[in-house]
Amino acid sequence: MKKIIFKFIIFYFISLQSACAWFPSAKEDPYTLVKTWGTKGTKLGEFNEPTGIAVFENKVYVSDSRNTRIQVFDLEGNIKHTFGQEGDENRSLSRPMNISITNKELYVADYFNDRIQVYELNGAFKHSIGKSGNGNGEFNAPGGVAVAKNGDLYVADFYNQRIQQLKANGDFIRQWGTTEEAGTFSGKLNYPTDVALDKKDHLYIADGYNDRIIAIGENHEILTKWGGPLAINIYGSFNGWFTTVTGITVGPKGNIFVADFYNDRIQKFTYDGTFLNSFSITSDGLTHTAIAVAVADDGTVFVADYANHQIQKWRLGE
Repeated sequence: MKKIIFKFIIFYFISLQSACAWFPSAKEDPYTLVKTWGTKGTKLGEFNEPTGIAVFENKVYVSDSRNTRIQVFDLEGNIKHTFGQEGDENRSLSRPMNISITNKELYVADYFNDRIQVYELNGAFKHSIGKSGNGNGEFNAPGGVAVAKNGDLYVADFYNQRIQQLKANGDFIRQWGTTEEAGTFSGKLNYPTDVALDKKDHLYIADGYNDRIIAIGENHEILTKWGGPLAINIYGSFNGWFTTVTGITVGPKGNIFVADFYNDRIQKFTYDGTFLNSFSITSDGLTHTAIAVAVADDGTVFVADYANHQIQKWRLGE
């Protein structure tokens, strides 16, 4: 009898530990929506399916995907300028996706043109990296890009099922994932959508359809994975779980913010995947809302709201 009771106690505590790990609660005050701007349209300040967002100093940069342009706003949503036009020549765009800013340059994942385009922050075109294909340094629908301090690029190569690391001139260095082979195990990825780097150049991969985040260390090894039980493509709406990851960024304090697309929310984690917070995007009954996220220096969070064709601005504890 004592053995049965002891086994029950052990089972109870193991189950409790698993529940705490797999169903965590928020560790911060709630985020509050403080402002929205935009509506569907083609005029300045209007959007047609915004898909990427970045913040630098006092400006917000938005990939206005179906309008094939980048729009630039101040932190209160006032339009400053716009650039880009539809096409496949340099300076033109075809469904711009996730974007990032490094060394005062804007890097755009030019999805349908299978390349990364680089602009000055005033919209002046600088150069283009990559072309269509599945070889080294080639892309098939790049969804996101991050740039290291030394200028190396990390690109989420969506249909090629890989992350490529390239030199600033586009020369191939290495990749994670197996080219054109989707999977969950054996180092494979499942339609990666975005990437981000922290101050130590640790790489965070949004492994989109595997519903997880993968953190890569300085020696190019996997540090950790998170998203649902064991991070093996078990999707859901519980805290710390995902249903298709579409965007990722690192905040000023090193926390990881993730756009959890089909759950219509942003989730926040520590660098090692510990769940901190979550907030749902106001949808008016629509789904497919939270597609990309950016964080300002003061911690204000900006979200590209895909279905509502707008930008949302959130703050902690207001």
